Amino acid sequence: MTSWTKWLWAPLHAFGVATQAKSFRDNVVIGSPWLNRHGLHVWRRRAAARMGQRRRAALAGLVSAEDAAAFARDGYLIKPDFLAPEVFAALQAEVSALEVPAREFVDGYTFTRLIPLDSVSLPAMQATRAVVASAAYQNLHAYVGSFRRFPRLSIQTIFSRFREDVPDVQSHYHSDTFHPTVKSWLYLTEVDAAAAAFTYVPGSHVANRRRMAWERRVSLTAREGSDRLTAEGSMRISEAELHRLGYPAPRKLAVAPNTLVIADTSGFHRRGISQSQACRISIWAYSRSNPFLPFVGSVLPDVPALRGRLSRAVWAVLEAARRGKPARGWHWAGVRRADTPP
Repeated sequence: MTSWTKWLWAPLHAFGVATQAKSFRDNVVIGSPWLNRHGLHVWRRRAAARMGQRRRAALAGLVSAEDAAAFARDGYLIKPDFLAPEVFAALQAEVSALEVPAREFVDGYTFTRLIPLDSVSLPAMQATRAVVASAAYQNLHAYVGSFRRFPRLSIQTIFSRFREDVPDVQSHYHSDTFHPTVKSWLYLTEVDAAAAAFTYVPGSHVANRRRMAWERRVSLTAREGSDRLTAEGSMRISEAELHRLGYPAPRKLAVAPNTLVIADTSGFHRRGISQSQACRISIWAYSRSNPFLPFVGSVLPDVPALRGRLSRAVWAVLEAARRGKPARGWHWAGVRRADTPP
């Protein structure tokens, strides 16, 4: 699509300014250098942050004062021994026994598998279903994500250095988006410090003055820049640039099984560089909503029987469209267990 034909979509793209849309490349309004030079991206960043603060204030009763203070300081929480031993053992047993179609993706030296936990798979997993529906689990996700909504769930398996190649794109420091959001990992396996441990820059969920100046500069060139993910709104940053922003040193979070790590991934983070072959398995969750909404509930009603079915329908359409072509990107890979080797 040429640049002038993209502008034919400008009226529709203008509506995207008031949503979670983030792509500088795909939205000619959000990606406009002229508008961002005059403050559009900075305005969206600040407005989304203010609304997120208001929603979290409304949800403050869902978490302890200690957790709220730790999150405000760091942008993430670490909850060791999250489940009672017998509950965790039951969840581990269900996940280990599950053998269903999975989605897989290879990038650099990393192989990632996702087994959706939704209305198709969860009904047969009594212990797992009880955990992810529990108040202890849901309340943390609501507070960190600043919305009351059921997160999208998967069993995530990551094989690091399964082949000789460069690190995957998630191994570069980045921010997922411009507004408060949440991702979590309830680890079923140990994650050693030398493996692909989640690494977070403490306090970077709050944009300080240097961060805002840096984001403004990036927004002016992101649309035409060479970094695809930055152009799509997930800003990449070098370690040298991070140091100049004035945040504390990144922390690589080595954890034991039965640890929940939950973070606002608008802060800078990455998948840690793995020194050798490693495998980590977790219950992975994420949730993202329109950051400009003043209320903490979801716009659409949550229908448990429909959770995940829309995503599966979209995946089916995409698979059908590329039938007969080599599998690139995320694709259904057949029946797998969480620990099935690549």
